[in-house]
Amino acid sequence: MIELSDVHKAFGANRVLRGVNLTIDTGTSMVIIGGSGSGKSVLLKCILGLVRPDSGTITLDGQDVTQGDRDAFLARFGMLFQGGALFDSLPVWQNVAFRLLRGSLKRPASEAREIALEKLRRVGLTPDVADKFPAELSGGMQKRVGLARAIAAEPEIIFFDEPTTGLDPIMSGVINELIREIVVEMGATAMTITHDMTSVRAIADNVAMLHDGVIQWTGPVGKMDDSGDPYLDQFIHGRAEGPIAAVR
Repeated sequence: MIELSDVHKAFGANRVLRGVNLTIDTGTSMVIIGGSGSGKSVLLKCILGLVRPDSGTITLDGQDVTQGDRDAFLARFGMLFQGGALFDSLPVWQNVAFRLLRGSLKRPASEAREIALEKLRRVGLTPDVADKFPAELSGGMQKRVGLARAIAAEPEIIFFDEPTTGLDPIMSGVINELIREIVVEMGATAMTITHDMTSVRAIADNVAMLHDGVIQWTGPVGKMDDSGDPYLDQFIHGRAEGPIAAVR
């Protein structure tokens, strides 16, 4: 569904992406791993068209992501942001139904609220949460609201940006399980950025490691531990010694 071919992106003298090649098949869950500052978020922004690559091509179903109707293109995506990114001035149900209350996907408010309640139930939240404000919720509940918003418009593709950041191990496990279940149920194509190796093993079909501006290794999650790649091996086991230099 998504294909990147020789994608380069620099910011001044900082060459972030140096020839990324990656294929994400329809209906699969791809997890991108790599150290801080390796370019994972830039890669995601390039796919969404928020950042234009300096060279190379990115296609969605064979169509260049920089061409065509932007609204129709973005309507195919859902996004769970790293920090939740909920609107603190809106009640929970309006956060979940944000896309359904405006723009090309606009629905009547009553219908949008019903969809929001359904999605909140899907992520394990009761209807009484709908009229609360984000500040009244715990971090784990806010993350669930963010997940409900990501799936509210039934997107074909869902991006997850560090979905378990700031959560305790138990809640991280709950979120990982929800992500896996929802992606499978919806038949969605998923791309996740994470440092959390527990998340990788829980939600990935395939893994790609971004290092030094290129995809260092990619393959099924089941082959990750026996990859034979020293960069991947060092990263997934958190070793200080290896080809990846630690910043001191």
